[in-house]
Amino acid sequence: MRRVVRQSKFRHVFGQAVKNDQCYDDIRVSRVTWDSSFCAVNPKFVAIIIEASGGGAFLVLPLHKSGRIDKAYPTVCGHTGPVLDIDWCPHNDHVIASGSEDCSVMVWQIPENGLTSSMAEPVVVLEGHSKRVGIVAWHPTARNVLLSAGCDNVIMIWNVGTGESLITLDDMHPDVIFSVSWSRNGALICTACKDKKVRVIDPRKEQLIAEKDKAHEGARPMRAIFLADGNIFTTGFSRMSERQLALWNPVSPAHYMTSHYSKRGRLSLSTTT
Repeated sequence: MRRVVRQSKFRHVFGQAVKNDQCYDDIRVSRVTWDSSFCAVNPKFVAIIIEASGGGAFLVLPLHKSGRIDKAYPTVCGHTGPVLDIDWCPHNDHVIASGSEDCSVMVWQIPENGLTSSMAEPVVVLEGHSKRVGIVAWHPTARNVLLSAGCDNVIMIWNVGTGESLITLDDMHPDVIFSVSWSRNGALICTACKDKKVRVIDPRKEQLIAEKDKAHEGARPMRAIFLADGNIFTTGFSRMSERQLALWNPVSPAHYMTSHYSKRGRLSLSTTT
């Protein structure tokens, strides 16, 4: 019986890979089981979480240094457990934060021209989580303000300058937090949780502003981010493991536009209530 294959409208579109000397090659990217991007970039450096024995580490490479990376290249290696997330400070291109399985958050000052030797001493260590820290995110407008979230279902907002916790949100999430995103002005945060809810929170008032139940009904992790216009964009899965995208207004989360991308490549749009 002849097999019928659906023709893609992109079948005549081809991409061209960049040359090897323009890539970062031979990097042992971390294989820890956490839903992370494993890298972060700013105008000067790219940071990449890598495999490390006896603890956690990540590379910090100047953007102009491409090609094959020597296995002996210096790393940032102060954590005693695998590094799960990293984030560059938006106000200083030489400051980066990292969260780890060792339940701590560390803030690092990278030298002007990058690392010449491995760095094991952070500028500050932030301790307060009881389980591994999988999310770190700098405040977009306020200096020295850093958010962290861990498997203890707690969100903490820190004053990095003093090393003290400013706000602790420990009663808003009954399960693991998959993602946290600041709004453009830093007044609100949105979160995606394992309980399949997307929440909008005012951290200063420690108040829940809005929530959407079953934003994506699948059991696999979902993510939510604030867009520049104030809307929230989410990614997740349906019960049948079909990929889903959703865009909704946090003021009225009952109405939103979704797009579904199934395993077979079908794309459909629908308005959901």
